[in-house]
Amino acid sequence: MKIKIISYLKANWWMAMLSFFIPIIVLGYVYFKMGIYPGSQDRTILVSDAFSQYSNFHASFNNVLKGKQNIFYSWNASMGLNYWSFLSYYLGGIFTPLVFFFDNIQMADYLYYLTLLKIGSLGLSFWVFANQTFKIPKIAYVVLSICYALMSYVIAFSEILMWMDALMYLPLVILGIHRVMDQKKPLVLFISYFLLFISNFYMAFIVGLFSFFYFLARVLTNPKVYIKQVPMYLITSFLAGGASMVLLLPTILDLRNNGEALTPITTLLTKATGPLDIVIKNMVGVYDTTKFGSIPFLFIGLLPLIFCVYFFIATTISLKEKLCYGSLFLLLIISFYFEPLNLFWQGMHAPNMFLFRYSFLFSFLVVLLAGYGWEKFDSKKADQLTTIILILLGLFIGTKMITDRGSYDYLNPWSLIWTIFFLIAYLGIFYVIKKKSNYGKVISVLFVLVVTLEMGINSFQLINGIGSEWNYPARHYYDESYSSIKKLVDYTKENNSSFYRMENLNPVSANDSFNYGYSGISMFSSIRNRHSSYYLNALGYRSLGTNLNIRYANNTLLMDSLIGMKYNLSKESLNKFGYKKIATADNFSLYENNYQLPLGVMTDDEIYEAGAVETQATLFNHLAETDENFFTFDSLKQITSKNLIETSKKINQTKISIYAPKNIEEPMEVEWEAKIPANKQAYFSFYPINYQTLGSTKLSVEVNGETYTTGAFDTGQYYSLGYYDKESTVRFKTIFSNLKDKNKVEYVAPDLALMDTQKFAAAFDKVKEKGIELSIKGRKVNGTVDLKQDQVLLTSIPYDKGWKAYIDGKKVSIPTFKSALLTLPIPAGKHKIQFVFLPEGLVVGLLLLIVCFSTFIVYLKLIARKE
Repeated sequence: MKIKIISYLKANWWMAMLSFFIPIIVLGYVYFKMGIYPGSQDRTILVSDAFSQYSNFHASFNNVLKGKQNIFYSWNASMGLNYWSFLSYYLGGIFTPLVFFFDNIQMADYLYYLTLLKIGSLGLSFWVFANQTFKIPKIAYVVLSICYALMSYVIAFSEILMWMDALMYLPLVILGIHRVMDQKKPLVLFISYFLLFISNFYMAFIVGLFSFFYFLARVLTNPKVYIKQVPMYLITSFLAGGASMVLLLPTILDLRNNGEALTPITTLLTKATGPLDIVIKNMVGVYDTTKFGSIPFLFIGLLPLIFCVYFFIATTISLKEKLCYGSLFLLLIISFYFEPLNLFWQGMHAPNMFLFRYSFLFSFLVVLLAGYGWEKFDSKKADQLTTIILILLGLFIGTKMITDRGSYDYLNPWSLIWTIFFLIAYLGIFYVIKKKSNYGKVISVLFVLVVTLEMGINSFQLINGIGSEWNYPARHYYDESYSSIKKLVDYTKENNSSFYRMENLNPVSANDSFNYGYSGISMFSSIRNRHSSYYLNALGYRSLGTNLNIRYANNTLLMDSLIGMKYNLSKESLNKFGYKKIATADNFSLYENNYQLPLGVMTDDEIYEAGAVETQATLFNHLAETDENFFTFDSLKQITSKNLIETSKKINQTKISIYAPKNIEEPMEVEWEAKIPANKQAYFSFYPINYQTLGSTKLSVEVNGETYTTGAFDTGQYYSLGYYDKESTVRFKTIFSNLKDKNKVEYVAPDLALMDTQKFAAAFDKVKEKGIELSIKGRKVNGTVDLKQDQVLLTSIPYDKGWKAYIDGKKVSIPTFKSALLTLPIPAGKHKIQFVFLPEGLVVGLLLLIVCFSTFIVYLKLIARKE
């Protein structure tokens, strides 16, 4: 066996390397032409979610690998998060650990290398599949592999790196199915399925579903022979799935607790799709959008398309095979147009942009059948390929002529020109093959060069489209403030032995805490604790809809105290009651809050009652056992306005102000005057009522020579105007910028919110007396209490079913507090308390891993004995 493997590698290594390196070189050159390369300054690969999410998430995994964070639970993801489930979506890829060799400031370069590595691996993966599946010229393996690695889906969605692993395993899964059906060897299928399932549960569902349909279709091509292999396929699949439960089961349970509801089917047809989409998206360099309103990305090269069509007209391929494999095409095409099937492929969840996430299956099917078609081709049948090319030429030209009269602005003439050019090039190559009747070195080189050029031009057009739509950001957006922020974050770590929270008022992104390793509030992630975010939204931290986002900005001092906010980072001078500047680094300053509460506070069991403590004021009053009105409200005087059309309306008895710009290119400005009594923290109250018309508008508050800017859509209601220990009359401006077409601002008529700092300080002292210092180490929380009567420990730790509680070493149940925060009833007396986190289902998943791997090994031995 060893000799066979060595002999095989010696004979084929150069083709494998071409399949791996050519896609890397092509995409690397395209990026270079766009100004993206290691160390590039003007542009980096951190486009779209790669900037705010993937760079920070990989940085957090780097922290895990270097012992700075626990792998099961992260305190650096909002207020706390099940990190094991988080891994299964964002960081389960086989190459993710390579981040260990980079510093967190180098994430732009790391993701660049990771992208190229995964693109190359796609080519290598398909080469392995093709080499073991098709009997075609050796150079054809390379050609098809290049097409697979650089298909439009891969390039258009290239920033979503965690999806690429599934595309790498897809050819190996199909190869495993072939080996089960043809050779009764399940090892490749087991390993491929296992790696697929643990890489990304979302894409694993799509690939797993397709592979099952593919298996059924292939069984029907020869049911008498293949029906006997159904048990082996099912056993192997279930054992691989069972082994992957070590990661999948905790994730499934977490999604059951925190996932979104299934999307209701409200329409029969998908939006924005048309009858010519499949033709259009098989032309060279067609990019419409990856936002809403896109159509599927299908292009995988004209050569695979030609041979795929040939598969269906070749007389040497049985009608049964054509019908079985054609049914898979039909299923996918129907899914593009019918919403129930479209949702079905995507787990019955409507995607947030990046639509038709399963469309790579169409491309894979094209290149798969192209290989089978190429098998049946010989030089005597070159005329049939000529006919196919001429038909495609007519189809593409006719489609362009029709779409010129419609709304297909993204289909530019160059796409048609390049498509015609390459079809003619292939026509010429097939003519030479017909004359020479073989694949000489010249023909082989021509195939590789033409295909490489074609896929390179397509990649350039798509990357250029991504850059125009999403913008590849300059490096300074990511690392300009890195050293300053890290220096101050490290300062807080050096000067604290107990747990604390901090936030940056000038964040690089919503996920900074992942990267720098501090506990905050803000987060943007598909894996999140929805219940805690939902409750925090009620307490003033903006987290709307399905709670994908939560933001710290624009809340009150009450919440800073309640969640234990000890530090704020800020570029602007921070005028918040109780905050004092303690350190600076370049243009950032670090402010310490003297009014932060510990992680736990003792209270009574009335917090469990329905309707209790549903606002920050009622929660603070309940903990302090007071009944204070912390806030009073006063009117604002509008002084001037600029570039503003102001109207109003009433909803019930509430006055709604409506602002629209006179000139969309200019910001809207309003100047206000506020009379602020002594000892008050003042806030401008801005409460939008229509977020759809608000768009991505920015709201800046200019007061006392400082300007604070945040998103009007995704941050809280209370914009700080500062603390005043003496009565003051303050003028300030509100500036609405980043306005888009049809944007208008509709919000409850603004007023002045005034927080009484003396009442707040008095109530804080009462709550602090009940505070419990809890120490945190990894996934464990420890503390000691001495109570005169039975009480309830309320923490600011998000509730999760993975938490287990112990009092004096004895396990006790944890009652749910709005399914949001961790609480624990504790009897009177002196007690040691402990919370321990282990993802729900992990133990069972680990047992399944051991049992399923062991069973599969036994199963392999039984197969070998039977053989």
